[in-house]
Amino acid sequence: MKTTTTKLADGRELIYYDLDDGVERDAVDRRPLAPVESRPELRLDPATGDWVTIASHRQGRIHLPPTDACPLCPSGDGHHSEIPAADYDVAVFENRFPSLAGPVGRCEVVCFTSEHGASFADLTEDRARLVLDAWTDRTERLMALPGVEQVYCFENRGADIGVTLAHPHGQIYAFPFVAPRTAKMVAAAASHRDVTGGNLFEDLLAQARAAASRVVLAGEHWTAFVPYAARWPYEVHLYPHRRVPDLTRLTEAERAEFPGMYLELLRRFDRLFLGEGATTPAPPTPYISAWHQAPKSVGAELALHLELFTVRRTADKLKYLAGVESGMDSFVNDVVPEAAAERLREVAS
Repeated sequence: MKTTTTKLADGRELIYYDLDDGVERDAVDRRPLAPVESRPELRLDPATGDWVTIASHRQGRIHLPPTDACPLCPSGDGHHSEIPAADYDVAVFENRFPSLAGPVGRCEVVCFTSEHGASFADLTEDRARLVLDAWTDRTERLMALPGVEQVYCFENRGADIGVTLAHPHGQIYAFPFVAPRTAKMVAAAASHRDVTGGNLFEDLLAQARAAASRVVLAGEHWTAFVPYAARWPYEVHLYPHRRVPDLTRLTEAERAEFPGMYLELLRRFDRLFLGEGATTPAPPTPYISAWHQAPKSVGAELALHLELFTVRRTADKLKYLAGVESGMDSFVNDVVPEAAAERLREVAS
């Protein structure tokens, strides 16, 4: 992997990740960009103890532009985008409309491929491994920044999720605090240790592997399973068998196996609703893919894992977060986890 770091016209950082060590990345961003003006504010909710980010400048961000105006496609033929090069493998840059910036963290965009009409599931294993290496590199570098407490790599896919750019991409947030969901995991892991003397996440993985009805894929180094108390209609957790706190601690063998398993999971998600008899063909399955990594200060009991889930419950019905979920954070799942796992096994390629 070759890494090339450069600057965009407004001073934001851009990093190219390439499989070819001989490629040159010397294209210059010639757009007349004004400096980024973002002043996100963190406010602590005294009723819950959760941090809330106020980022009103994001109201003006680009929303579903036409393909010929996509800011994540390569530049060329009069089109000047966030990527000055005429082609790229993987590119990462500072978000021009960040939720977190300066002394309150950082937000980055990860472009998985230069192909606008592709998806992560269309990548080869080599390209998927390059994305994994980019996530790992950014995790290491962002965790080293002053004030950063936790690094979160994720992908939102599909208009039903709220994606504003159709080009295949993800994001990375460098939080200056422990995210609320992680804080719940920290508390649960501490309680589990006190009661059982064991590690919560090691035990969850062991229980899932013993309960074949919830296992979707099993490899030498990773297992993908539907959690016992899944919140979403189709939700899969992917764990390395060896507990590590973050992506930087994976071994080469674990890194090598990951792309094939992850690509297979994504392709199965896209086949979930085929042939269900809906009035129109189901579009590509919307999903969120989220890496959970341990924070700096309170992560000793936590385990790196990926959570992949969709808001679609049938070919033409979505799982909306209404009064119970949004108002009280109390989930109701319409699909039995064991049935979801069975369906995901059925749609194997």
